[in-house]
Amino acid sequence: MKILAVFALLAIRIFALDIVNGDVVVLKLDKSTSELSFGSKQIPLITAPNSSDKIAVLAANYRAKGDFTLRIVDQSGSREQIVALKKGEYKKETLSVAPGKIKPPKEALARIKRELDEANAVYAKTTPRYLFVRPFAQPSDSKITSAFGNARTFNGEVKSYHSGVDYRAAVGTSVHVVNDGVVVIAKDRYYAGGSVVIDHGGGIYSQYYHLSEIKVSLGDHVGRGDLIALSGESGRVSGPHLHFGIAINGVSVNPLSFIAKFNETVFGER
Repeated sequence: MKILAVFALLAIRIFALDIVNGDVVVLKLDKSTSELSFGSKQIPLITAPNSSDKIAVLAANYRAKGDFTLRIVDQSGSREQIVALKKGEYKKETLSVAPGKIKPPKEALARIKRELDEANAVYAKTTPRYLFVRPFAQPSDSKITSAFGNARTFNGEVKSYHSGVDYRAAVGTSVHVVNDGVVVIAKDRYYAGGSVVIDHGGGIYSQYYHLSEIKVSLGDHVGRGDLIALSGESGRVSGPHLHFGIAINGVSVNPLSFIAKFNETVFGER
């Protein structure tokens, strides 16, 4: 009876789900859960770092259109439901950057493509376990100068959206990793400038961009709070700052929303 009650409660909780474009839903599921799909994607089911529960992180692309079908398979069978997509209330901003970062010279195009391909190959991989046992820390206590999801216009012509959060940071400010993991990118890139990306396992990656100095190397194991870089103004920027991002199964999401929801669902931390 207790098991049936747990599944009934889970079904009720899932039935009421909705998701904002560019945001996440974090599910804690029974250990018998064997499969979960969200839209057309199979979502990794990762054992929680502090229990036998399975954790699934649903991520909605910023440019997603239409609702999602959620399908869960466990020992009670298979069930499906619709997860409603809600449009986020994102602001607009106008930025001025170096002209070469808007219309790159021909000799930079091969580099830009190579760096994009490298990043996509990294995010396509999922370490099948979490590499951390503690909640995620905040990336900075500085002022946020640009929020996730802002619709951006560069130099009055190129339009994009902000895939992370920018913090005010003078050149040379210490940058610390938000949780344990492994360094999978540590290099200068055309748009992101000095870049460090950390694999935390389970399809979770944290990103630190526009750095002036990188203190880690590819393959290094890092612990929450370790110094990994110094902030800067490299790449496509309008001034010095730290760009912090989170990618979930290859989808860029609101990093602060992810940290809050993951810490609360998995660790009970508010």
